[in-house]
Amino acid sequence: MDKLKMQSPNLVEKNIDKIAALFPNCITESRDEKGKLQRAVDFDLLRQELSEAVVEGPKECYHLDWPGKREALIIANAPIAKTLRPCWEESVNFDTTKNLFIEGDNLEALKLLQETYLSRVKLIYIDPPYNTGKDFIYKDNFTVSKEEFEKASGERTEEGGRLVSNSESRGRYHSDWLSMIYPRLSVAKRLLSEEGLIFISIDDAEQASLRKVCDQVFGEQNFLAQLVWEKGRKNDAKFFSVGHEYMLVYSKNKTFLRERAEIWREEKPGAREIWEEFMRLKAIHGEDYSAIEIDLSQWYSDLPKSHPAKKWSRYKRVDQFGPWRDRDISWPGGDGPRYDVIHPITKQPCKVPERGWIYGSPEEMKRQIRLGLVEFRKDHTEPPFRKAHIRPIPEEGQEETLDNDEGTEEISEDIEFATQVRGSYFYKQSQVAVKYLRDLMGAKVFSNPKDHEELARLIEYVTPRDRKAIIMDFFAGSGSTAEAVFRANSTYGTNHQFILVQLPESLEDAMNSTTGSAKKTVQAAIKMLKKYGRPLVLSEVSKERVRLAGIKALNEGGHDNWQRDIGFRVLKVDSSNMADVYYTPDDINQSQLDLFTENIKSGRKSEDLLFQVLLDWGLELSLPIVKETIDGKIAFFVDGNALAACFETGINEEMVKVLAERKPLRVVFRDDGFGSDSVKINVEQIFKLLSPDTEVKTI
Repeated sequence: MDKLKMQSPNLVEKNIDKIAALFPNCITESRDEKGKLQRAVDFDLLRQELSEAVVEGPKECYHLDWPGKREALIIANAPIAKTLRPCWEESVNFDTTKNLFIEGDNLEALKLLQETYLSRVKLIYIDPPYNTGKDFIYKDNFTVSKEEFEKASGERTEEGGRLVSNSESRGRYHSDWLSMIYPRLSVAKRLLSEEGLIFISIDDAEQASLRKVCDQVFGEQNFLAQLVWEKGRKNDAKFFSVGHEYMLVYSKNKTFLRERAEIWREEKPGAREIWEEFMRLKAIHGEDYSAIEIDLSQWYSDLPKSHPAKKWSRYKRVDQFGPWRDRDISWPGGDGPRYDVIHPITKQPCKVPERGWIYGSPEEMKRQIRLGLVEFRKDHTEPPFRKAHIRPIPEEGQEETLDNDEGTEEISEDIEFATQVRGSYFYKQSQVAVKYLRDLMGAKVFSNPKDHEELARLIEYVTPRDRKAIIMDFFAGSGSTAEAVFRANSTYGTNHQFILVQLPESLEDAMNSTTGSAKKTVQAAIKMLKKYGRPLVLSEVSKERVRLAGIKALNEGGHDNWQRDIGFRVLKVDSSNMADVYYTPDDINQSQLDLFTENIKSGRKSEDLLFQVLLDWGLELSLPIVKETIDGKIAFFVDGNALAACFETGINEEMVKVLAERKPLRVVFRDDGFGSDSVKINVEQIFKLLSPDTEVKTI
């Protein structure tokens, strides 16, 4: 039986394989630090293969560079021998939820997820440290020993990740930040689906550098927009009030979006209220559209200036399809078709617009007239105009009534209304989110949370076809992305799932390095966690916010199509479940072999082994898991028969036969879990006989 490798993939080897397939002559050999031969790439020869001219050394080219960039690339591709351990007691609805909360270093988490979620994530939103000179950033080094790691000056260790103060006085102020963000974006790109998107919040300090990094990672051709989020004015500013942030938007494959004719639109704010008023007036006046128009105009006039429907008061005309406004009927840009359109009263051809008709043929014009979507003027001396309704009219041949059984009953959430494309600038006062979160959690435990309602709108805007998308945030912070998913699902009837990653940063250490209002925020967070008896780390505050947000979303009801998944599985980045000898057998001499008869670390549970197997086999970490007792042994069944696993010892042939009769797609045992050598030898034969399609492996 084959063994599962139980570590993240070595992407350097995979990349060399790809180069070897294209340019086998560029593959050579070199010796590693121990003198062992290994494959390598002849980069001089590869450069020549990729050039039409003779390459005679380095040439000037346009790109972003910084001290540490090569190390950052190595870190992005280096494998790690770690795993994710499930934590039932900290989770919410562990057995049924599709959401994940991963606690640990986000680069390590991304590496562990890259096979399971390769090309599966629709949307990533991150709000990384802004490099203001006061923030802490991750500093990665997977090559130093644990002792060297702990001796690093001014650094703090939490679950294998490192945070360092990145003050402006440091010579590598920008370089350290770039070295932090670059490998994370590189690995994150692998998780995005072909139509996937990434949104990154940033401020002026690193906006320019981040744009260049994203151009390199995602490709300049995949840049979609740079949004500006205005959050308020600061009257104490000395020069200008910089109250905005940016949000960079990149796609994994912009060409793919175009090929599938992706178009993003959002419902015009206030459109539903206009329709509801129209339905109320229709119940009063019936088909007397003139009377409805008079009352609708008065309704617009009575609205307060801040009401979102006020700006759409142009929809004041009414017909059988509801409120409408006039639109130009001429060809955009000019040189449109020219043909006769007969006025219904004068029977004379109407004046043709200077740019020609918008409809390409007389037949299409007649169809639009027949549908009642063209409004003629008093006579033929002026062109008619098109009607634009507050909600799309039914397609020709479809029957639809505007009335319902109750007359004025509230309209369905599924009705579509007039839409608009989002602009690159939007305003939402930052204190709205601060106040909301303070009310939700009973104290100000986060200083600058992102507004979950704005994020929910963005999620709905960019996922018009994906009703069950995977949405990731690997700088989870205050957990706004999780609540944004709850809000989007409950409002729009979607069932998106989230994956959050947050480092368990020590709040006690943060207390020693912050001052002023930030220190008070940390104190409030510590007080809250002590009340619940939880570890004093940031990830615990994040989890509490998601718990409370889920309860709030459930209590508020929501769309009928929402499956009301407000739970999350907590998984923690930890060292591998396998003993060190599993990975470094060359370092063990003959006299030490008796010490390593057990290849699994002590204290690791069967559930821990199960999740490492899920990672290694690339199975989704949110799949349903059922635990059964068979012949006195505990067995796990993942997603029905997708995987059967038993990590008990003393397994006999009878139990193996019971598992084989279930015909799982995959089955895994402990390598030392069999009652005898004969049982181990017969396992594959039993499965070949009873379930030949089952893939059998051991750990």
